[in-house]
Amino acid sequence: MNTASPIIEFSDVSFKYRAQTQPTLKNINLKIYPGQKVLIAGQSGSGKSTLAHCLNALIPCSFAGDMSGSLRVDGKEPSKLGVFGMSQTVGTVLQDTDGQFIALTVAEDLAFALENDNVPQEEMVEKVADVADKLELSDFLSNAPGALSGGQKQRVSLGGVMALDVKVLLFDEPLANLDPATGKRTIALIDELLKREDLTVIIIEHRLEDVLYKDVDRIVLMEDGQIVADMHPDEMLCTDLLPCHGIREPLYIAALKAAGAKLKPSSHPQHIETMDVGEYKSKVKEWFESSNISRMKSMADTILSVSGVSFKYDASRQIIRDVSFDIKRGEMISLVGKNGAGKSTLASLICGFYKPDSGKISFYGQDLKEKSIKERGEKIGYVMQSPNQMISKPMIYEEVALGLEVRGVPENEIKERVNNILKICGLYPIRNWPVSALSFGQKKRVSIASILVLDPELLILDEPTAGQDYQHYTEIMEFLCDIRKKLPVTIMMITHDMHLMLEYTDRTLVLTDGRLLMDAKPEEVLTNDGICERAYLKRTSLYDLAQKCDIKEADEFVARFIESERAIGKQEK
Repeated sequence: MNTASPIIEFSDVSFKYRAQTQPTLKNINLKIYPGQKVLIAGQSGSGKSTLAHCLNALIPCSFAGDMSGSLRVDGKEPSKLGVFGMSQTVGTVLQDTDGQFIALTVAEDLAFALENDNVPQEEMVEKVADVADKLELSDFLSNAPGALSGGQKQRVSLGGVMALDVKVLLFDEPLANLDPATGKRTIALIDELLKREDLTVIIIEHRLEDVLYKDVDRIVLMEDGQIVADMHPDEMLCTDLLPCHGIREPLYIAALKAAGAKLKPSSHPQHIETMDVGEYKSKVKEWFESSNISRMKSMADTILSVSGVSFKYDASRQIIRDVSFDIKRGEMISLVGKNGAGKSTLASLICGFYKPDSGKISFYGQDLKEKSIKERGEKIGYVMQSPNQMISKPMIYEEVALGLEVRGVPENEIKERVNNILKICGLYPIRNWPVSALSFGQKKRVSIASILVLDPELLILDEPTAGQDYQHYTEIMEFLCDIRKKLPVTIMMITHDMHLMLEYTDRTLVLTDGRLLMDAKPEEVLTNDGICERAYLKRTSLYDLAQKCDIKEADEFVARFIESERAIGKQEK
């Protein structure tokens, strides 16, 4: 039992946003002690972000509503101190780091809060240098924050709050936009800071397995505005609480349970690297030997052929270097690699937004060189990561009809095609709704529907599941699988999500520093240490489990587990 006084204490806290009829937080009682690292998990809409907004005083200062109960953070009441007052104690690092930058250079951004506090110049320079050193940013002080990589941006926004000597660091989905290796480094950095500085850390994140790469003291599980569990990870992972509340378990835990193992907290399941799998080994081996999968080689035609393509924006920056691959009709392909590897540029070359310096891109054997963006758009659809960048009409029906209207399609044909696609995409019942009333996932569907209505044969999606909880992630992916069955469409996805790549795609293209490193089955990629290291991917924990259970064919073990998961998913439907 912790004898120290809690640094954060919620006592019977309830909160109802002014525009809503039901409270978002219901009787929250929670104590967090100094030096702890707490992971808050729950589906979208469970109340996680609202809980965070209470800690940094955005509730009640920026979001109006009715609050009851009491909350103390480091002995202070956030509602009395306000947002600025609480920022001295609670440092918040947002999911969208770009939205947190204020200044033109990294140094100015780190110094911003100190300037607001009227800190003397000499002290400010010293403090900025100290924070930059801790976060390995000293070489980037004169750079523009927006021009940095995803992981560097994260460190700048973290530095901006650390400069104030805060006591609590609050991370809201820190991994959502990062490649797997950078995400791993971010979690390691948070862990290092916690051990070195006098800090308490709260992390809100959907990617649970990635957060558990380093020790977490507690997982607080939320649903429907209430805390349904508050346990040590070793205890929680031995229950079915996470999957029962729509949270994805670490893959190695799911595999152990699928093999019939009864997990015990004493085996320390929080990390696969240090977990004692001794008593579960025989079960896992037995399961592996009794399972089998049938693989069929695709006999379909080649729809897209990229041959020897190179591209540079200017003389000094070579982005794509001699890349060649084919995509077969009906395949679902993942394109992976570290931030800045050239993935989006490659997609832009295929769509015709840029022209290659050398090499050839063919569609069903026909060179696309002479085809305009509009002509390519008839065959190749591109869906951006953020639906807000794509949607330009206020109503759903209008948005989906727009592409056909500008192409001069007759009105009766537009109506038929739009209604048909809306039915396929599950949007027909809400076709007359305003786009503003939709959730992020529904907007994503609208942006996909507005491309599908044009009958593309190849659909390229940029990060289709970024920032989605497990339920919405599964909905979007099952929706794409369903579309692939109903329409003759081939799908290529740019993603950082290793689970998506394993669970849903037939083949993976690994791109790093503009070169194609590997073109293989997902399980072969994610069990290859060298490739994972070079491409900033994260080796699947199923590989580690196979090794610990003395199963030599690790890629086969991974493939069999994923196949059995798919089979169970189909039965449940």
